Amino acid sequence: MTPPGDADVLVVGAGPCGMTLANLLGVYGVSCIVIDRDTEVLNFPRAVGIDDESLRSYQGAGLVDDVLEDVIQNTTIRYYTSWGRLLAHVSPSGRPFGWPRRNLFLQPLFEAALRRGVRRFPHVDVRLGHELVHLEQDDEGVRATVKSAQGEPATLRARYLVGADGGKSTVRHEVGVPLTGTTAPVRWLVVDVAEDRMEGLYSAVHCDPVRPVLTIPLPYGHRRFEFKLRGDEDEGDEDAVTRPENVRALLAPLYGSTPLPTVLRGRVYLHHSRIADTFRSGRVFLAGDAAHLQPPFFGQGMNSGIRDATNLAWKLAAVVSGRAGERLLETYDTERRGHAAQMVGFATRIGRMYSPWSRLTERLRTLVFRAVSRVPGGRDYILQMKYKPMPRYVTGALAADPARPRSHPVGKMFMQPYVETGSGAKAKLDDVTGPWFALVGVRFDPAEVLEPEELAWWQALGGTVVQVDWPRSESRPLNGGARPGRSRGDTGTALVEDVDGAFREWQATRPGDEFFVLRPDRYLAAVSDRLGAGAALRDLRDVLGGPGLDRAH
Repeated sequence: MTPPGDADVLVVGAGPCGMTLANLLGVYGVSCIVIDRDTEVLNFPRAVGIDDESLRSYQGAGLVDDVLEDVIQNTTIRYYTSWGRLLAHVSPSGRPFGWPRRNLFLQPLFEAALRRGVRRFPHVDVRLGHELVHLEQDDEGVRATVKSAQGEPATLRARYLVGADGGKSTVRHEVGVPLTGTTAPVRWLVVDVAEDRMEGLYSAVHCDPVRPVLTIPLPYGHRRFEFKLRGDEDEGDEDAVTRPENVRALLAPLYGSTPLPTVLRGRVYLHHSRIADTFRSGRVFLAGDAAHLQPPFFGQGMNSGIRDATNLAWKLAAVVSGRAGERLLETYDTERRGHAAQMVGFATRIGRMYSPWSRLTERLRTLVFRAVSRVPGGRDYILQMKYKPMPRYVTGALAADPARPRSHPVGKMFMQPYVETGSGAKAKLDDVTGPWFALVGVRFDPAEVLEPEELAWWQALGGTVVQVDWPRSESRPLNGGARPGRSRGDTGTALVEDVDGAFREWQATRPGDEFFVLRPDRYLAAVSDRLGAGAALRDLRDVLGGPGLDRAH
């Protein structure tokens, strides 16, 4: 479909959120222009943590190997009291989504990988040194006035525009969407160093009421420190706080006899807890820091923006390709704003734990942690980072069921175990399903139970079909001779084996879950037994709102 204008989508902002969106749109075949007023990647890190959900997004974008080249994987966190006692040790070992849960990186290297990634796509055009000045929209599209670094004006037209241009978003201002919330009354000094010789590849949080301190190891001998400023420091000017001698005085007690590192920079920040009143205004969408701001204590600001991009990309692709109706785009705000608000609140509460109000509140908090760690399952709850709020969509691009209990898997991200393919190699599930829609049948071929028109609609959507079977010996090949991973006869279904036992474990508690409908962002749109496969597919058709199945079938 030819876009009315210069591109299907105009993305304002070439940071992590905007470039994630651009890479995914590139994978989905959507024409896209990205503009950013800066001409180079900023040479200092802002975010330092990337989680398993984000890595899964980059797996779908074909970038995960490039991203992981510069990442310290599977790192832990230690929380200490002001008297030096270990309060909690967080060391998540599980990989439910196929990747380590907590990882550390240098943002300039990460952003460079994202920018290299879009070069794969001739239909993605990145224009650096271009700043948005004004935008207008109507029923057909968006018209954006931009200015080059030389001050030359230009007009760009697109069907949709996404503002991923940061906390001071011009896009958000242009569409008049308020950013509601609070700003903490204290400031923090963030110090980045190189040539670090501090022992231990773990993050440490010293939860001191007087001076809470965070220290985070980063790749290639870098390290991040965050110091809460005291009253007299907080009232002073930033230049005084960040003077080399003052920064070294803060670092010295943490290094002891170890040589001090090279200080790269020190900057003072306020912490915001804010969220846009809506993530959509007509044909304009807000994502990342343009849509929500949160304190950095749990390292989820950038990851929340990546969730936004991953959620929005496939919906834009489905609509501009004509495979879904316009109403699908309404589900972006429905799904993402609620969880983003959860993460903002959670990060704010974590910050209060880092910085107790007094010695008394610190001791009370310590007693609570000790009590929780003694409760069956409590220690594992902390150790495995199960307190992190996971997205759970109740309404949106899902099969409708108002009676669905909270424990139901629909609306949650699906697991990503290893499976065995036809070559005998182990592969992550997403590498078998591909980056778009997928049907997964457990011990049956979904293509064989669907009606011809249902299967034809699925194929027109571009979805894949996978059958997962239990492991069998070579003397008992699947389906009378087909090896796992090979296409089956006329249906084209990929056959794999459940070598990790993840599907068997799932069915041990939910034996009726035999048929899974996976969205491109790997959330479950529908789950049923094999007899309900056709109805589940028609539910998805209703949600997408595009041409296709007769509901009365």
